[in-house]
Amino acid sequence: MGHTLTFWGTRGSIPTPGPRTARYGGNTPCVGITDGGATLVVLDAGSGLRPLGAALAAQRRPVSAHLLLSHTHWDHIQGFPFFRPLGVRGNTLRIYGAAQEGVPLAEILHRQMEPTVFPVPLEALAAAVSVTPVAEGAFEVDGFGVRALRLRHPGTTLGYRLRPADGGREVAYVTDNELGPGGAYPVAADWRARLVAFLEGVDTLIHDAMYAESIIAARAGWGHSTPGEAVDLAAEAGCRRLVLFHHDPENDDDAVDALVRDARAYAALRSPRLEVEAASEGRRLSL
Repeated sequence: MGHTLTFWGTRGSIPTPGPRTARYGGNTPCVGITDGGATLVVLDAGSGLRPLGAALAAQRRPVSAHLLLSHTHWDHIQGFPFFRPLGVRGNTLRIYGAAQEGVPLAEILHRQMEPTVFPVPLEALAAAVSVTPVAEGAFEVDGFGVRALRLRHPGTTLGYRLRPADGGREVAYVTDNELGPGGAYPVAADWRARLVAFLEGVDTLIHDAMYAESIIAARAGWGHSTPGEAVDLAAEAGCRRLVLFHHDPENDDDAVDALVRDARAYAALRSPRLEVEAASEGRRLSL
């Protein structure tokens, strides 16, 4: 059975709604993968999780979803309290992610909905919510084998590679990742080789491409990459398709268009068979 991947949020750092970002979208990271039936895997819970929840609610059937969090910076969890299926008894949400600075993931989610900052506590949600701590390594969620690898980003940030149990095309979700030399992160000396091996042969790579080459030096240590760096990685790993992700909130649609044009021109020289596009809200990809 084939799977469909849908982008519900593509922006980095902060939501940027408005006419300047209408084509690529202003919601922060959220990607959904479904088989058209009961299986639903969600990657990150940025503000894009809210429209995903609205779409699920409109289907008027029970929701059972698995949510993989790359990390818990605001832009990756700010949609969680507004996920409409959480308010319906009988729905189930299983959350997977890493602790941060010794604070368990479940505690972080509780703090996000603490009464001084949000009116509804986590315990008041009608849906059944469970939290499973994960780290580097392999585990399974409904319909997928998952592998996780720590990325170069402040805090404990995980990239995920998902393999459909039915043998369909694999996808990797690697956002908030610094491929350049900036920053000091607690990763092994052979991290780059491990990352390439982790991604080797994956069909679709969704990768951070937040900053243009013209400003990346000033953003060293911020935990993000350029489109050209993402092209290099996809070429090394032999990916078929690269989707540029986590768009800079300062970039309007025209700026993203320019980054895509430059990335495609570079890919034509670096890896001619590589397909390059930018993630846009509402875009669906077949896996």
